[in-house]
Amino acid sequence: MKHVTKWKSQRVQEEVTLVRWGTFGRPVLLFPTAGGDAEEVERFYMIDVAGELLKAGRVKIYSCDSVAGRALVTQEGSPRHRGWVQDQFQEYVYHEVVPAIRADCQTDDVEIITAGSSIGAFNALAHVVRYPDVFSHALCMSGTFDLTKFVKDGDPGPDFRGSSPVHFMERLSESHLERLRTRYVLFASGEGEAEDIGESWRAAKMLGDRGIPNRVDSWGPEWKHDWPLWRKMFPQYLDELTK
Repeated sequence: MKHVTKWKSQRVQEEVTLVRWGTFGRPVLLFPTAGGDAEEVERFYMIDVAGELLKAGRVKIYSCDSVAGRALVTQEGSPRHRGWVQDQFQEYVYHEVVPAIRADCQTDDVEIITAGSSIGAFNALAHVVRYPDVFSHALCMSGTFDLTKFVKDGDPGPDFRGSSPVHFMERLSESHLERLRTRYVLFASGEGEAEDIGESWRAAKMLGDRGIPNRVDSWGPEWKHDWPLWRKMFPQYLDELTK
């Protein structure tokens, strides 16, 4: 049921890991939080809570190392270096992870759902917005979407802005937007400790202003920014998005 693959990525210039759980079903790329590795989601029981969907053959869940998130939270190198890593991470996902998922699914054009929590939600949104030819839905849980607040030591540069959806969305071509309008983004957030549902509402408005389908669900003040919330959200919304 679990399969681990490793290779050296020239784009992010390090060894990377891709893990898959499940045998059949719609591929779901579940990004780790912050700088988590590809197996973080298993350690925090996100795979367990999706067990029924996996057993029913409705989904196959994949996860990769959060290379860009790690560079960001550890303040690796200069701000421009971190911006470059973020851009290259997205290129690595598109040019390396996606072909690996499609080969594993034995379908050259299968569309992929993205999902993630916190900075993982940023990655889920960024990949759908940047690559709507591949990614069909984004499930963004407790998302943080403007990452400039984590860059306090200088300008992260054009690579950063070119890979941040709240920055590059304003420059999308009409043909890109036309494809993106066939996609769907689901934002979900608590309103308790360390949650900021305003991040979701702001990102949702940017999408909505451009005709991109989305919705925001509030889980209320009793839910804080932590794994118990995401373990509740993930199977519920995955069930909805794969019906």
